[in-house]
Amino acid sequence: VTAIPGPKSQELWARKQATVANGVGAVLPVFAKRAGGGVLEDVDGNSFIDFGSGIAVASVGNSAEAVVRRATAQLADFTHTCAMVTPYEPYVEVCELLAELTPGDHAKKSALFNSGAEAVENAVKVARAYTKRTAVVVFDHGYHGRTNLTMALTSKNMPYKNGFGPFAPEVYRVPVAYPYRWLTGPENCAREAADQAIEQITKQIGADNVAAIIIEPVLGEGGFIEPAKGFLPAIANFAKENGIVFVADEIQSGFCRTGQWFACEDENIVPDVITTAKGIAGGLPLAAVTGRAEIMDAAHAGGLGGTYGGNPVACAAALGSIETMRELDLNAKARRIGEVMKPRLAAMAEKYDIIGEVRGRGAMIAIELVQSGTKEPNPQATGALAKACHQEGLLVLTTGTYGNVLRFLPPLVIGEDLLNEGLDIIEAAFATL
Repeated sequence: VTAIPGPKSQELWARKQATVANGVGAVLPVFAKRAGGGVLEDVDGNSFIDFGSGIAVASVGNSAEAVVRRATAQLADFTHTCAMVTPYEPYVEVCELLAELTPGDHAKKSALFNSGAEAVENAVKVARAYTKRTAVVVFDHGYHGRTNLTMALTSKNMPYKNGFGPFAPEVYRVPVAYPYRWLTGPENCAREAADQAIEQITKQIGADNVAAIIIEPVLGEGGFIEPAKGFLPAIANFAKENGIVFVADEIQSGFCRTGQWFACEDENIVPDVITTAKGIAGGLPLAAVTGRAEIMDAAHAGGLGGTYGGNPVACAAALGSIETMRELDLNAKARRIGEVMKPRLAAMAEKYDIIGEVRGRGAMIAIELVQSGTKEPNPQATGALAKACHQEGLLVLTTGTYGNVLRFLPPLVIGEDLLNEGLDIIEAAFATL
């Protein structure tokens, strides 16, 4: 109903610029007033179809009934005691559900934290405590957070790492199976990438020195890259054979996002440790490290925790979020979102040769944009396309190591009418390029 951003958002943006650090940017400088059902309304009364979900956080919606009900009840009882001082039942209940839902039927334990980066840091801590080793192996195009250790683990320099070093030592990066960009073709990708990664670990680091191998089963900030089939099992098997803790970073891909509870289930991967956050608590800050009981118990008492880790209100929200996922079968809804989106995006790819690839699973879908007739990344077109979508009322996010991927993360509760309307906006935006 106004220009984007509208006058009230512009006024708030000026206030933000005066008091909020410039390093805290914004994809779209409109200020949210309310959100739900796949729609975000700003302070000027403009409505946006939400294909971002707060970066895969609001999977159950922005104010799911069970999340609000449980969190409100907990707010009325108490907001905080510190789980390390006097614990409370919701913390235990979340850990019980994580033991039930995560892959594998072995004994599991969890520790709760505030953010994905914090979860990854603590996964490294328990892996080092368990193995008595120091080296950590990560992959090209991987993203694991913005803290000092997780910046070291993260592949992409801008905007995550540039100027913020020096970084934590004993972090080593190896190739990942990126089918679209594998030089000898996608059919060779899994085997060759696994061979290269294992050779580098063996020759350059020494498998006996590696505490953990950490990988996102679908690489998020790297561009929603699905490693070629066979790659993840090969790396997981190598880890098992060499006493290395295999960590699945499911912070963006977990909790029904790909049409399964966790993306690693697609190839029947049972990680030793799994990190979760984002979609776990319906928008409240909560993260978890869940792993084999003997690994999680390797850290000494008092070695894991934090003042706010496993906050009772956030735990209550997580119980409501998981309740919603089960009651609405959001795995099935995520698969249906993929069934609607991928054919329409594939049809656009037939029409517009700057779409190099359509990829993803469930409600974690992306298109990679390239220069016409090549595989040369096209971040300019990606940015222009996102801006055109924003102007027409569709919130989309860009991503990718080369800044040339448009990613789609709609709430799993979105209606198909809104989903198709959003796809109409994307198609119309391509026509303007």
